[in-house]
Amino acid sequence: MNTWIAIGVTAVGCYLVKFLGLSAPAGILERPLVKRLAALLPVALLAALTAQQTFGDGPHLVLDARAAGLAAAAVALVLRAPFLLVVGAAVAVTAGVRALGG
Repeated sequence: MNTWIAIGVTAVGCYLVKFLGLSAPAGILERPLVKRLAALLPVALLAALTAQQTFGDGPHLVLDARAAGLAAAAVALVLRAPFLLVVGAAVAVTAGVRALGG
């Protein structure tokens, strides 16, 4: 039962945040600081999620095949590879390290 309460509270909270964003005056949304934050916030959240999923295992930090896959993706990005090749490199390296027992 507690899980459903948490889901309901989260759904209502998400709806309210979305409603507040839609009801904000246009003058606030046109400010340079708000525009810059709106552009950078998704990137920061995605980077934090990627780091947590790559290096986290519960309350512990780990270096395993996921870190090698992330490193391969970073190298592919630096080399300006197409997105599908970046994903493919990350998958191949992660699978290879796991197959080698890492």
